[in-house]
Amino acid sequence: MYKYETHMHTMEASACAHSTGAQMAEKYKSEGYDGIFVTDHFFNGNSAVPYDLPWNERIELFCKGYESAKEKGDEIGLKVFFGFEYGDGGSDFLVYGLDKKWLLEHDYILEMELTRFLSLARSEGGFVVHAHPFRDYPYIRSTTHCPHFVDAVEVINASHPLGTPFNERAAEYARWYELAVTAGSDAHNISDRWFGGGVASETPINSAEDYARAVLSGKLTLLEKFGQEI
Repeated sequence: MYKYETHMHTMEASACAHSTGAQMAEKYKSEGYDGIFVTDHFFNGNSAVPYDLPWNERIELFCKGYESAKEKGDEIGLKVFFGFEYGDGGSDFLVYGLDKKWLLEHDYILEMELTRFLSLARSEGGFVVHAHPFRDYPYIRSTTHCPHFVDAVEVINASHPLGTPFNERAAEYARWYELAVTAGSDAHNISDRWFGGGVASETPINSAEDYARAVLSGKLTLLEKFGQEI
């Protein structure tokens, strides 16, 4: 089986992360992963990118974590793919299949209502996963669920502490709406205790499109390794 991380962060772009893209790539390689999707928090999430710069400069800075991981991945034999985590108050959506060029050309997306953005992203080749839809912590102001505007649900987020019902609620939500399911670790640094999350595939994943097809076909094995704290 080939093992892939679908949800992770780097300190270059995510304010809550504490390891560089290169460090994360090395850690995932040492843990036996074949590939990773770098999904840093976008500007409407916990971003490390200054908000008062021109759009193109912000995008360049935002992509540094991915580019650092990709450079290291190419060196050590780890596939590294681009994604981002788009926020909406307390709700987060992982977007795959769109790239730096797409972000540079869409400098108005922060002004869009959530479902309009999700519709746009999907219409232009994006694959959207609702991340940890029932996470409940004091920092979360509110949550929005829009099952008709996403492709899949993250039903295992390995950063959730043992004993919390967040993943079980997400799985039930996916069943209600007959949505495809996936999993990720949500790791933010190389010392996180929940490395081991993500997905496993019997065939190699070489692109975001491969990942999307595998999720929608139900052919992935979801990996579960819970941390004790977040």
